[in-house]
Amino acid sequence: MASMSDAELRAMSQEDRAEALGMMSEQLTGRSMKEFFEPTEDENFLYPWAPVVDTAKSAEIDADGLTATDVNLKIRALMEDGVGTVKVLNPRGMHSLGVGILSKLNLEFDGSLGYFAAGLIDGPNVRISGRVGWSCGENMMSGTILIEKNAGSTFGAAIRGGDLVCRGSVGSRTGIDQKGGTIIVGGDTGALTGFMMQRGRMVFCGNAGKNLGDSMYDGTIFVGGKIQSLGVDAVEEELTDLDKAWLTRKLSQYELMPDQGVAHFKKIVAGRQLWNYDNLEPSEKKLIL
Repeated sequence: MASMSDAELRAMSQEDRAEALGMMSEQLTGRSMKEFFEPTEDENFLYPWAPVVDTAKSAEIDADGLTATDVNLKIRALMEDGVGTVKVLNPRGMHSLGVGILSKLNLEFDGSLGYFAAGLIDGPNVRISGRVGWSCGENMMSGTILIEKNAGSTFGAAIRGGDLVCRGSVGSRTGIDQKGGTIIVGGDTGALTGFMMQRGRMVFCGNAGKNLGDSMYDGTIFVGGKIQSLGVDAVEEELTDLDKAWLTRKLSQYELMPDQGVAHFKKIVAGRQLWNYDNLEPSEKKLIL
């Protein structure tokens, strides 16, 4: 194919442009989806390989002197033995504890954790009595995580489901690339919170930093305090009665309900001007950015 100018490519439809650039679309064949869950079964919320645990059976792990790998392997060994409630003592800010748990489990950390705490989980209920570092709950699928104190930056990065709750304040870029689930913070959040957010909800009882919701595609952000500034394509929308009812229920569930109620919360959503950004003229792109 002869080379084409940028002007000629822009004049073409999206389908013709894709064909001209060699990006042909075709139906993939020879692939099938493996079925893990049967909708008609009574218990269809566990992976086939997930251990059967009893939350009435409990055990403790003293992490003093152990590595993160040691602690995580001990948690899995207890789960294989049917233990459904595990308490980890003396975590001393270790990184990557409680990661990759794809089963139901009550998991408590008596102290503070470092980076990537309880990431890549699908099912457990995690409680952390201290603080956490960067990227707590990253790529969380389901379950709950409750942090009693503060959390670092990228809190809940790429979260897909479940409830991620911090009673204190969090750093910048909270919920970056969020794809679902709920993030609730009792205090403040930093700059670029909700950057490239795609779905889900965030609730901040305190203040929000600069560029809140920058380039968000969808989802909803609720802020009870002041917003330093909104990001590109983030706009304020009227709080509905349904929003107030949901906020009241969710904040009451985690004992974070403000004394003045929820009517003062601001609701931030996507303006949706970026949805067709590639199809805009250069002058229109400048207006959006």
